[in-house]
Amino acid sequence: MSAYPTTPRAGDGERRRRAFRRGRKGEFLAMLLLRLKGYRILARSFRVPMGEVDIVARRRQVLAFVEVKSRDSHAAAIEAVTPRQQQRIARAAAAFLGRHPHYQFYTLRFDIIVICRRRWPRHLVNAWSA
Repeated sequence: MSAYPTTPRAGDGERRRRAFRRGRKGEFLAMLLLRLKGYRILARSFRVPMGEVDIVARRRQVLAFVEVKSRDSHAAAIEAVTPRQQQRIARAAAAFLGRHPHYQFYTLRFDIIVICRRRWPRHLVNAWSA
């Protein structure tokens, strides 16, 4: 007999749906913040088999690949962007550039936007380098 349940626990589906809705709402707030800062949103939820980027935005000659994290604290959100996730985002960014070669000479940047309840969104510019 396994110590782990073989069927999903009650409430798992609802919890995942709430997390998905919270994430989408966070992405929407992040896009608003970026637009207010003068960015043009090029893509949202850009997915390829190698990875995903929440938001691709451009301002002047800068192309920003933005990961949005909705958490209870800023520290928890920043910690949630693990090195493995950074690699997946970098691979997705490379795929984006492959599909849009006219952006290859832009300055590339990897940002994080942290969304916490009852606090202003926080934009961490150039949070890591690939």
